[in-house]
Amino acid sequence: MAEQSYQQRKTEMESAAEVSKELKRKKRIKLLVYALAFAIFQTIVILVFSLTVMRIKNPKFRVQSITVEDLTAAATNPPSFYMKLNAQVAVKNTNFGHFKFQNTTISFEYGGVGVGDALVAKGRSKARSTKKMNVTVVLNSNNIVNNSSLKSDIESGFLALSCRSKLIGKVQLMKLIKKKKSAEMKCAMLLNLVTKAVQDIKCQ
Repeated sequence: MAEQSYQQRKTEMESAAEVSKELKRKKRIKLLVYALAFAIFQTIVILVFSLTVMRIKNPKFRVQSITVEDLTAAATNPPSFYMKLNAQVAVKNTNFGHFKFQNTTISFEYGGVGVGDALVAKGRSKARSTKKMNVTVVLNSNNIVNNSSLKSDIESGFLALSCRSKLIGKVQLMKLIKKKKSAEMKCAMLLNLVTKAVQDIKCQ
């Protein structure tokens, strides 16, 4: 009877040891699964962070609207024009850090010839925001010579103008990362001499 009781206790102890061993094995597997899941989660977070927050793009620089303050145009010989324009320009910054840019100019042209420049003062476009600025420019035909199309354009009531510029600056992330970036502007527009309005502004 004592022998049987001893064997029973021994069996129970061995069984308990096996159960304990199995529980420890399952616990180790569970810990490994948690560690693996955490590592995968961390990898995904780092990847998303790298593809979004840490991916620094060039801001966009555009002319949004232009109003005519003063305008005279004559299809004389030689033909001529003079105008004063107020332009609203915008710097769109899609980065997670601010874009600090230097002074620059917007060069306006007619038929590939420079007819005036507008000064854009240095500034800062905040993270994921658009900074709007107003600039004034005077355009005239003083530099245009031997352009046979200017007279006919004035007579038609429309002048095709273009402008270009480049903002140079730096994007700063979390006060740790600074990267040089630039924003280029190339716009075309049509000036209606009759209504004294700038229309069809297209930028790229």
